[in-house]
Amino acid sequence: MNDNPVDTATDEVVPRGGLIAALQVIAAEAPAEGMTLHDFTHALGERAFGLMLFALSIPVCIPLLYGIPQIVSLPMMAVAIQMALGRAEPWMPQRFGERMLGKAGLQQMAAGAGNYFGWIERLARPRLLLLSGPTAERLVGAVFVVFLASILIPLPATNTLPGIGIAIASIGLITRDGLLVLAGLAIGVAWIALLLVGIALFGPAFIDLLKDAVKSLLGLG
Repeated sequence: MNDNPVDTATDEVVPRGGLIAALQVIAAEAPAEGMTLHDFTHALGERAFGLMLFALSIPVCIPLLYGIPQIVSLPMMAVAIQMALGRAEPWMPQRFGERMLGKAGLQQMAAGAGNYFGWIERLARPRLLLLSGPTAERLVGAVFVVFLASILIPLPATNTLPGIGIAIASIGLITRDGLLVLAGLAIGVAWIALLLVGIALFGPAFIDLLKDAVKSLLGLG
């Protein structure tokens, strides 16, 4: 039995570590001036949906980072909607596709992917395949849209947990690991539920509670 991950688009075996390695190659070979989002998508090839969502989720995972997660979440949402609609390949609107990704930013993205998610990819293997098939991908895409909508809310750390959930679930989709898909979705859903319950119980005061909690966790209080 071969435990190597399988590419969802081609069902070919993908070596362990191949996903993050692909990002590292793209970053290393990018022109000095960087590359457009459209060129980045093209470079991802047949795994564009999963790899693109995974790659763009990296800056979204950084806590207390404002501006960049909100900007990145818009093209991510466009990709997630297309995945939910069952498109075979992602189409990027021109105004999003022409956005430049600097070479330094690409290298930081690739490094961050390896540092924070490399161990998860090494654990990934094909299992619970129904949760990473075409029908499941459409459902996951719809859930991703909800996660990304929550990132647009100007609250502290609203980007971090949904971003982590998207990253883990994307690895699961690419490697055909349904358990990782479930884990990623569970993280995002738990965060959305916490937001809704907190706002329902405490109203606007929940925002202040959330800010204080995040600062305390990060040692900024």
